[in-house]
Amino acid sequence: MSEPTIDVIAIGNAIVDVLAPASEEQIAALGLAKGGMTLVEPDRARELYAAMGPAREISGGSAANTLAGLAQLGAQCAFIGQVADDQFGHVFAHDIRAGGIGFDTPVRNGEPATAQCLIFVTPDGQRTMNTFLGASQFLPADALDESVIASAKVLYLEGYLWDPEEPRRAMRRAISAARGAGREVAFTMSDAFVIARHGDDFRALIEEGQIDILFANEHELAALTGLEDFHEGLDQLAAKVPCVVVTRSEKGAHAVRRGEVAHVPAQPIDKVVDTTGAGDLFAAGFLFGHVRGMALDTCLTLGAICAAEIISHYGARPEADLKALVADAVA
Repeated sequence: MSEPTIDVIAIGNAIVDVLAPASEEQIAALGLAKGGMTLVEPDRARELYAAMGPAREISGGSAANTLAGLAQLGAQCAFIGQVADDQFGHVFAHDIRAGGIGFDTPVRNGEPATAQCLIFVTPDGQRTMNTFLGASQFLPADALDESVIASAKVLYLEGYLWDPEEPRRAMRRAISAARGAGREVAFTMSDAFVIARHGDDFRALIEEGQIDILFANEHELAALTGLEDFHEGLDQLAAKVPCVVVTRSEKGAHAVRRGEVAHVPAQPIDKVVDTTGAGDLFAAGFLFGHVRGMALDTCLTLGAICAAEIISHYGARPEADLKALVADAVA
């Protein structure tokens, strides 16, 4: 078997985040649910985009955020996700490649457009998000290059993308390709609502031994196991998954890897500004340590450092130099 040439390859939603300042009056005039996240249809997305002032556009999506962190730390990464042949598709492709991440998924012609998260930021810092999932929900299995998947140490899958049927088939095919090559499969639960809809699928994958690394927060852990006691739920999953990583916000994070147990506290931070992307960047730090063969508590510490950086500012992409932040932890 050939040696892997990629550290982590991920499959996820290919979304462009569009952030613009907004007044309280504009939020009210547009009928937006301030501070919330609403799924919107194409016409509404076009209406809201037209109403935005000068905006910042950056590639987003949970798994893509994780890769952005990994690439900053020095990992070799690649992304699989569906964009359309349109303005936002070009923005996403350019942005993710500029971050040093391989991205070769063929564009999709016609409607729907590339996915967008239209974010209105009011003076009090509240982010009102309106998400149009668009082309990201139509990733076909035949868009996968199985040889590239087989060349990665870890295949990382975004739970959000399990919801639509077409990318779900693609991810099942990717799991087969990775496992056939003897690689590890990592899965992030993404959200309790995803578990509510597809928990039986996830539990079946776990029972079949298809998942090597599982990421969840404590609410997702309870939803997946049906157990309210945190430690009971962790023990249940750890008996079936080689590596389980669970975050608990200010209570820190726990992991069990092949019987080894570790816990780290949350990193100190002056002020929590925005928790968007915290789990994504935690996974980035942990996976970086994991693919480099670091100790379990070090992997958790790297995750905690990356999560602390992301919650210290608005936006789900790092603004500080992650490699510098983790230097002492990896020394």
